[in-house]
Amino acid sequence: MKIALLTSPDQWFIPYAQELAAQLENAVLFFRHEDISEQYSWVFILSYHRIIPKIELSKHQHNFVIHASNLPQGKGWAPLFWQILEGKNEIPFSLIEASEKIDEGIIYQQAILVLTGYELNEELRAKQARLIQQMCRNFIANPQRFENIILPTAEESIYRRRTAKDSKLDIDKSLREQFNLLRIVNNKAYPAFFEIDGQRYTVKIEHDEQS
Repeated sequence: MKIALLTSPDQWFIPYAQELAAQLENAVLFFRHEDISEQYSWVFILSYHRIIPKIELSKHQHNFVIHASNLPQGKGWAPLFWQILEGKNEIPFSLIEASEKIDEGIIYQQAILVLTGYELNEELRAKQARLIQQMCRNFIANPQRFENIILPTAEESIYRRRTAKDSKLDIDKSLREQFNLLRIVNNKAYPAFFEIDGQRYTVKIEHDEQS
């Protein structure tokens, strides 16, 4: 069985995609769907930020997406981070058959990412990636993978795309109130910041190792 992995270039997920490709037999990693010229049995589309036309999807036997929500609830952008902002520490992940529509397709597998409530961005990404890797491996190894379709029970909702402006802290709220926001900011790409009297200040957060 020929397997392709597809992720976006310059993405946090690239090293984890490379790891997964090395763990699977006959797996090839791509960074643009236009570059997948051959026909593959399965294509795993992981942290890929472009819509793939139906004609491209139809080249392959199956195309899979893993999305960090209880679909069809939580479609859209950054579902893991939005749910952390909502105060959730148990985040459902759904493995679905990809379609030309965003985060819509048959659900074949679900898993729960359990968080402590204290992870910061880098650790959150690592835990997210490890679960995605595990779901891919488990799905490939499961002979009944297509027999138990999961029927959606939640109502559809869509998360908007987050921007650097969403990392803004409210100087009139406590750190405790804004801790979940601090957990998801990226110190380099989209750091936390606040503004006071027309001045802007950047806040960087690190988790000190306990002695």
